[in-house]
Amino acid sequence: MKAATHRAKHALQQLRLGVATVLNDIGQGFFLIGHNGFALVGVTVVLVSLTFYLRPDLRTSGEALLMSWLQERQTGTLGFATDIDAADRATANDPRDLPKQQANLAYWLSRKYRVAPEPLSALIAEAYELGPVNQIEPTLILAVMAIESGFNPFAQSTMGAQGLMQVMTKIHSDKYEGFGGKFAAFDPVANLRVGVNVLKECIARAGGSVEVGLKFYVGASNNEMEGGYAQKVMVEHARLLLVAAGQTVPASEPTETPATTFEKLWERAQKFTKFR
Repeated sequence: MKAATHRAKHALQQLRLGVATVLNDIGQGFFLIGHNGFALVGVTVVLVSLTFYLRPDLRTSGEALLMSWLQERQTGTLGFATDIDAADRATANDPRDLPKQQANLAYWLSRKYRVAPEPLSALIAEAYELGPVNQIEPTLILAVMAIESGFNPFAQSTMGAQGLMQVMTKIHSDKYEGFGGKFAAFDPVANLRVGVNVLKECIARAGGSVEVGLKFYVGASNNEMEGGYAQKVMVEHARLLLVAAGQTVPASEPTETPATTFEKLWERAQKFTKFR
């Protein structure tokens, strides 16, 4: 009986030892697999990184693929597509960050044309950047936008003039090539830059005369055809010069005739004009 009990205990001990050995072997196997797997992952990461470093084209393709996948996931989560580059392209500034003259214009134009001051601030800053380079008073650029489109970047005339500066896109399509093509006519900054370029050419064609250059800009060869366009722009130009200088100018339209308005305003604004 004792011999049988002893054999049973010995068999149980052998079983426990066997199980422990098997578990130990399994654990070591998982460790080796995991260790080698991590090593393989590390080597793979190094090789992929080296490939992307040596092949920028592959890196760009990979980034585009990854971004597309992330955007698809975001669309699935939010229910609509987003554009990660929108913030870089946003045509809006805080008017409080502008110099005082430009801020004055942003708030005044916002009240008059019922446009938010933030997008106006971006356009004003751009006009003040382009003006000196092209020898055009920035307030004249803004006046053209005001009369042409009322600061509506999607405006289009029956004749085919488009955007803020109402540029004839078909005629000046070559000027949009650097902006990605003719559809850039509805991009506010692109339209503004092309419009300023066209305006500069028109003033040069007029021998430096702003008034005659404006007639060329609107496509008129005489006073009857232009319908007082040049004077409307110059009146708004004079107003904006005064606004920029901190002068009080009503945002509502005056009751005087355009000719009288122009004479009075221009007389006040002359001392604020930089490019004469």
